[in-house]
Formats: sequence, structure tokens, C-alpha cells
Amino acid sequence: MSIHFDDTNLLARMVGEAHGLTPDEINQSKPVALEALESFRKACDEGLYGFPHLPFQTKGIQEIVRYASDVRGSFDSVCLVGIGGSALGAWAIDCAIRGPHPVQAPFSTQSPRLVILDNVDPSYVSLALDSMNPKKTMVVVTAKSGSTAETIATFLIVREWLTKAMARKTPQRIIAVTSEARGDLKALASAEGYRTFHIPENVGGRFSVLSPVGLVPAALAGIDIRKLCRGAANVTHFCWQPDLEQNVALRSALMHWLIWTRRNKSIQVAFPYSNRLWGTAFWFRQLWAESLGKARNRQGETVQVGQTPVAALGTTDQHSQVQLYMEGPNDKVFTFWEVKKFKNPGRIPKGRTGYESFDYLGGQTLAKLLDAERRSTAAALTSAQRPNCTFSLDQVDEENLGAFLQVLEFETAFMGELLNINAFDQEGVELGKKFTFGLMGRKGYEEYEQSFADYEQKRLG
Repeated sequence: MSIHFDDTNLLARMVGEAHGLTPDEINQSKPVALEALESFRKACDEGLYGFPHLPFQTKGIQEIVRYASDVRGSFDSVCLVGIGGSALGAWAIDCAIRGPHPVQAPFSTQSPRLVILDNVDPSYVSLALDSMNPKKTMVVVTAKSGSTAETIATFLIVREWLTKAMARKTPQRIIAVTSEARGDLKALASAEGYRTFHIPENVGGRFSVLSPVGLVPAALAGIDIRKLCRGAANVTHFCWQPDLEQNVALRSALMHWLIWTRRNKSIQVAFPYSNRLWGTAFWFRQLWAESLGKARNRQGETVQVGQTPVAALGTTDQHSQVQLYMEGPNDKVFTFWEVKKFKNPGRIPKGRTGYESFDYLGGQTLAKLLDAERRSTAAALTSAQRPNCTFSLDQVDEENLGAFLQVLEFETAFMGELLNINAFDQEGVELGKKFTFGLMGRKGYEEYEQSFADYEQKRLG
């Protein structure tokens, strides 16, 4: 198990000094990277941020494993009700380990499927419920605050759907993942007797994939979460090292920070060359955007900083986005995600057709073609002076995925330190939530209902 980071194509000698980094710039910035490491380590030691410790919480991990083992065989679907960080991590794990949707193996009580309700589109929720048998469904409702409007609204519908079929047995089919000592979801779970798992207070939603938020649905779906956490635990040691050759999270953060702030690459394209990592790209998109898009720095000064993350899939998006990337504005950095080994390389039959465009492919593999496409795209972007870099995973399995998720979370935290912002708050999301509470008639939010009315009056003239 290992995660590698190749930043060669970020260098000036590859893409030119207008778009790439010089050795002097990198060397002069290494002390800043070490300061970022030290400041984040200090904050973690003080208990402010908890995600680095999650893979080591073996008691909680074993508790989830035992529960999943106890209930296995009684359901063929896991219905996850959550949004944002309460859903994307579980999707990333499921997509990577059990296979991308919708081409997973047929589901059964021994291999349950994961159905994620992460939007309040009524047609989507209705069709999802129609696709499941309530008598063979385990529901996981996840909300750290216990009051997320989208999650609670959908859960009320799912709870009624379940109750019509299960009656008094309904509480046995509901798991609540939430805060231990606060929130209405916790209160309801206690009142109705749901099984509960708790999210540490110092772990935010987008950093919670290796907490019960991601581990509970993963374990219920049959994924070995011990291996997932083992991979994350192993790589955590290296994420605390001051050696930039060993610490790929810190080196990647430094290089991305430099290419962004020194060369004005305000967009990062996460470009996995594996459908199994497509869910991880969407998880990363939230992690990067919500953590690093901030109006103020730690001194309260207005900075309005942020790098826009974009998800692209190789090779699919070579045929839908790369034209823009090659010839459009040179404001992007590309981060390829390479998988070195596939379980099935996809052998192409040797039979000859007599047509050159067919026959040269015979006897080769899809894995070789996929890798050639990635390397060719990197070379083409480099020739067009578009900086790019590559994360490499040995293969997509539990240990490698756990390590990669942990590296990306550390990289994001280090980037926050380099930018002098708080990567763990999300003030920009809160106002929209408050307007929604006001419009839906929640007590205590009347002023936001009135504020929204003022906005509407102004908008309509």
C-alpha cells in the first residue's frame, strides 16, 4: 500500500516560467510548509480537529463491525439519508470498493446495495423508495446537528414508509448517526429506540468519512472497514513527517498552494482515471471547496480566497472537457489520479478483422489503453503549458482507498494553514440554511423570513 505524488509537470522546465514553478520558489517556500505542519499538529494536539485520530479509534470501529455482523442477512438494501459530508463519503467508499453505480453485482441479503437519498427532489425520493422493499431495508439517517432540513424532511418520509410495513419493529431498522449530546435527531433516536453511533464534536462533516458517518453504511454494505482504517492509519504517520519526500500530503499542499497563488491557477481539476474513484472525486470537490472558500483570514481581514474544484473522469472527459483545458483560459491546474493495477485488466481479443483501426488493439488491454490515455493527456497539457501533477495508487482496495482519503484530508488541512484561513468552518453555507428555516416556518427564524421577503420585494421592483 502506497500513495505517490509526481509534481514534475508543475515545474517551469516543463511548462515554462509563466505557468510553472522554479526550484528556487519551491526551496524558499519549504519553511512555510513546515510552519503549516507545526501549526496544524498543534491544533490537533489541543483537540481542535479530530479527523487525523479517527483511524486509531479501534473500539468504535470494532463496535460498528460487530453491529453490522449481528444484523447481516436481514436486509438487502441500505438506505442512507444524508446530504453533503453525510453522504458523499459513503458514496466514495461504496463506489470504489463495491464498484461504480449502476454496474455493481446483483444485490442480496449477503451483498446489500447502498441507496443514497441526498436530495429533496420528490421524484428522486419517490423512485428510490419504489425500488426498495421496506421489509428488507436498513435505514441510516445521518446529521451531526440533528436538524439539517433536507435530511430531516426526507427521513420523515422514509420513516413513515418503513412504519407502514414494519409497524412496531420499525426502530430495529433505523440507525441514527449524529452528535452524542445534542440535537433533535439524537433526542428522537433515544425516544424511539434507534441504534445510534456518534460523530466526534471535533470532526466536521466533510472530514468525517472515516467516522461512523462513512463507516456505518460501508460496514452494513459488507465492506471491510478495518482494512480501510488500517490504510488511513498507516499513512497518517507519514502525514506528520517534516520530510517533503515522505509526506506527500504536505508536498502536494505546498505545490498546489504555489501554483495557485504564484501562477494564478484558480481552478483545480481532479481527474481520476478510474470509474471506481469517480465518487471520491465528488467527495473531494466538497472537501476542497467548502474548506478553502473563505471570505476572511484568521485575522478577520477580507480575502475572499478559494480555488474552484472541478471533477473530470478519464477517459470520458477527454471527449467532453479537454478541448477547453487545452485551448481555453490557462487558469487551471490538473491533478490526475492514477491506478497502477486493475483486478481485471480487460484483455482485448487478438482476432484480426483486416482493418488497421481495429487490429492494432488486438492482444492488448483496456488497462494499458487507459494508462496510455492518461499519460498522453498529461503530455498534451504539458506541451500547451498547462501545469499538471499525478497521485498514484497501487490499486483500488480498502487499504489504498483509506490511505488516499486520509492524504487528501491532510492536504486540505495543510492548504488551509498555508492560506491562513480556518479550513474547518463554513459560514458561507449558514445564511442559506437560515433563509430556508424561515421560509419553512421554523420557530426562531422569523427574522430570516422577513429578510427574505425584503429581498423578494427588491428583486421584483
